[in-house]
Amino acid sequence: MTLFALLHGGMHLGSSWDAVREELHGHGHLTVAPDLPVDDDAAGSREWAQVVVSAVDAAVGTSTDVIVVGHSISGLILPIVASTRSVRRMVFVGGLLPVPNTPFADHLADNPDAITFPDPQPGGTGPFGLSWETVCEGFYHDCPVDIAQRAFQNMRHQSFTVFLEPCPVEVWPDTPSTYVLLSDDRAVGATWARRNAHRVSADLIEFDSGHSPFFARPVELARMLLSLAGE
Repeated sequence: MTLFALLHGGMHLGSSWDAVREELHGHGHLTVAPDLPVDDDAAGSREWAQVVVSAVDAAVGTSTDVIVVGHSISGLILPIVASTRSVRRMVFVGGLLPVPNTPFADHLADNPDAITFPDPQPGGTGPFGLSWETVCEGFYHDCPVDIAQRAFQNMRHQSFTVFLEPCPVEVWPDTPSTYVLLSDDRAVGATWARRNAHRVSADLIEFDSGHSPFFARPVELARMLLSLAGE
């Protein structure tokens, strides 16, 4: 029985993973999907990672049969989690890949193909003045509309602390890792993802989805995660 720690992306909640969790539970596995403190400017990547480690430890104690899955911005904390406690595998789902000892903002300055963020719009009701239309285009274009609208309505403020602080990992952990490249991702650049997955020696899997596969294709995403667990 594997525990999957499912980590949401920026501005979102752990409930983003609910449909995937249901599938994994149906196969007899455990999951945790904590709400990360993405809206807390005082919380950096160490604090985010500690939320994950605490949730995992509460669920399975010292077991190492743990796969940590990070979507988008939460990819920045996977190597911190893996450096804090033993896990079987790190899985980056359209995830950002940090550079040890380096602020991710510096990496972005040198890699402008990494991220495309929706533009704020006059009258936008989301965080930073984002509108439903631009967020849907960037994050949810292939998702069921009702699910996507609910996710937009529940969006939280996003702190930039994790971008601005140096990554606290000095050496990339030797934990096996997989990068899931989302073939129709409009937020994370495919060329950047390929280049940086190679940098960290991650196995590369292509998955036919936009930026939010947990909404668009939860059953297929769960099956892919099960395959990584050896099922």
